[in-house]
Amino acid sequence: MSPEEFRQEAHRLVDWMADYMQNVSQYPVLAQVAPGSIKKQLPDSAPVLGESFEKIFKDFEKIILPGMTHWQSPTFMAYFPANNSCPSILAEMLMATMGAQCMSWLTSPAATELEERVLDWLRDAKGLPNSWKGVIQDTASSATLSAILSARERHSAFAINQHGFTGEHRYRIYSSEHVHSSIDKGVKIAGIGQSNIVKVAVDEAFAMIPSALEKAIQDDLAAGFTPLCVVTAIGTTSSTAIDPIDAIGDICLKYKVWHHIDAAYAGTALLLPEYRWMIKGIEKADSYVFNPHKWMFTNFDCTAYYVKDTQTLINTFSMTPEYLKTQQDDEVNNYRDWHIQLGRRFRALKLWFVIRSYGISGIQEKLREHMQLAQWLYEKLDEHPQFELLAPMPLNTICFRYLPASGDIDTANERLMQKINDSGKAFLSHTKLNGAFTIRIVIAQTNVKKTDVEMVWQLIQEAAYSQH
Repeated sequence: MSPEEFRQEAHRLVDWMADYMQNVSQYPVLAQVAPGSIKKQLPDSAPVLGESFEKIFKDFEKIILPGMTHWQSPTFMAYFPANNSCPSILAEMLMATMGAQCMSWLTSPAATELEERVLDWLRDAKGLPNSWKGVIQDTASSATLSAILSARERHSAFAINQHGFTGEHRYRIYSSEHVHSSIDKGVKIAGIGQSNIVKVAVDEAFAMIPSALEKAIQDDLAAGFTPLCVVTAIGTTSSTAIDPIDAIGDICLKYKVWHHIDAAYAGTALLLPEYRWMIKGIEKADSYVFNPHKWMFTNFDCTAYYVKDTQTLINTFSMTPEYLKTQQDDEVNNYRDWHIQLGRRFRALKLWFVIRSYGISGIQEKLREHMQLAQWLYEKLDEHPQFELLAPMPLNTICFRYLPASGDIDTANERLMQKINDSGKAFLSHTKLNGAFTIRIVIAQTNVKKTDVEMVWQLIQEAAYSQH
């Protein structure tokens, strides 16, 4: 493809992209295809000769588009969102065009220094300790693994990095049963073993109970284990419960345990001063993560990971063979040493575009609108005699179930959710709280409006009435 052909096709794609964003609500939110149906339309082997871009794009529209779930639809209310926005998409286009690999300062000085500045902006705008420093990672899963590995190396004086496990370390990791599954995966990858995760009891709001944590630590010490790391949640995956990090921070300091705070979704709410109560005591913690790619209109992937002690982080991951050494190494941050992977995308660019385009006040306005819409639906469900709320709503995630006149409640709710999803008009997901099948609604898509929420409420009622 020549530069001129690229120009022509790029203009066509941008027109398609703008139309897609304008009309995304007209697509079925959840892909309406059967397993294997997309693959059957694709040849068994790769083409020997090149094909025209026009033909490729026609196949994209014919084969690929029908098999996509439309995460940017305003009635996508499942899981947590993976939002984007026009400024973020435009920045991603520039990132792809430049194709920079930003592993060190020398390989793109602007990428490193913009990342430093933008993460300082966010740190200050969210009320995090001003001595903490941040780095952009791909996902919160990687950041949480970084925290667990840093805790392991700090405790072992970096001996495990050097010599591996020798059998003398019997580490324990603590979290509630409602934290994200990436904690379990991180513990496995770190070599600590999934059987060494201690799931701490929660209260009626599904937040970790500090006294239960301390007892678990004391029991492990008595049994010869070494408490290594506590992972708390500001916004659990199931219900966005808020763990009491202030009291937990005191316990972590008392027993010299690393305290990592997972605020992957809910951390964006800290841009609102009225939600800073969630991080009272954060200065006692060691690390903190949140995802701008969930609720801050920055398209996937972009995770902000903050640490109190940058040297421990660097010592855990630093690896500088001769071919990576530069004359500037003593003067700059080489972010390849701040996480697992060597290669780095220029993610700071899209974060910069988003913050500058919306301004902090513009982001705050959207966050407050989302929470007001969630509050409206929460009250509708609370007032209705055939629905039951199953968790508090500190932010904008609603956990509820339908109460049928007869029959199994879980089965009725599974049918209700499936009917809505099969309609293509909305997409909801579920969890289990106290063993009960629980429907989750997250009202956080970038451009969601009151009319979208009203429509979903109507769908919920119709799906319930259809079971009578």
